Amino acid sequence: MNLNKLFCNYCKKNNLEVNPNQINIIETINHFYDLNFNKSFVKKIFSKKNYKPGFYLQGGVGVGKTMILNFFYENLKFKKQRLHFNEFMISFHDFVFENKKNKKENIIDKFVNKIKKKYELIYLDEFQVTNIVDAMILGNLFKKIFDENIKVLFSSNIKINDLYKEGLQREQFMPFIKIMKNKCYQQTLDIKEDYRKSQVNKNERFLYPLNENTNFKVNKYFRQITKNIPIKEKVLTVKGRKFYIKKYYNGISRFDFTDLCTKNIGAEDYIKIAEVCNFIIIENIPNFNNDNSNHQQRFVTLIDILYEKNIPLMISSKSQLNLIGSSKGLANVFKRTISRLYELTSIKYN
Repeated sequence: MNLNKLFCNYCKKNNLEVNPNQINIIETINHFYDLNFNKSFVKKIFSKKNYKPGFYLQGGVGVGKTMILNFFYENLKFKKQRLHFNEFMISFHDFVFENKKNKKENIIDKFVNKIKKKYELIYLDEFQVTNIVDAMILGNLFKKIFDENIKVLFSSNIKINDLYKEGLQREQFMPFIKIMKNKCYQQTLDIKEDYRKSQVNKNERFLYPLNENTNFKVNKYFRQITKNIPIKEKVLTVKGRKFYIKKYYNGISRFDFTDLCTKNIGAEDYIKIAEVCNFIIIENIPNFNNDNSNHQQRFVTLIDILYEKNIPLMISSKSQLNLIGSSKGLANVFKRTISRLYELTSIKYN
């Protein structure tokens, strides 16, 4: 596969500037493809010790990691699946719940065998580890995935060595780090500019500070986009729990930050919300700090999912977008959230 030529044509077609660092990554991905899928190439040139079934692309926010891996993924002609990492872990936990009565077979083996029957490759976007439950599972889970020769693409803002950094009981997470380093080609996309911030926010859909003028603008915009659309409370069911969208206008929803991020809800709820909404207003975003880091983590997860599902937003916030405070532990991850908010509230997402 001549990915270089395909990528240059893709960039030209979509009016994208070709960056030399991106070309270097494309060449490495082509090498990964030859090793994993060009059987004659592998047999003739490479030994087993050169072979790795994983490709891990790390880089800063808004530099085009997902764009490059999406391009590669779309050019693959075999059984494959693309998931945000949150969705992947939810699917695993759901599988465990559904099979909890069957204790005869190892649940990880059973889950991985299910993947293998359907796909040759899985692509996990925005790979990160933020909680101890997932951290303790990933070592055995990915050992089995790689042992079964399932190919895996990863995009991440975090280098493999820095995954779950400063997390609880991280020493028990280190075997997973070793597995990833042994089984993945790790590449860094080193570009300084965040392309999302170059898209000027002409729509003024990120509003600050929290005052009467901002509230007036939000209300005015909301009346315009919901004109002649009747309000209807939407009830979502998530694993037997009820979640109520009180301000629902045929796909347009309006929430306060507290409705989404201060209650005991999470990724599964946000995915359900994204399934029924095509435009969302979120009001009263606070500054974050170490005291409300749990709320910030939910907000990070929410924006990741809404970005994945291409849901445009209007936001009212206490602070200017690039000046919203962060807890210490989420400072690096929150850069991605800020970057994505630039795009989700921009003219591109009108």
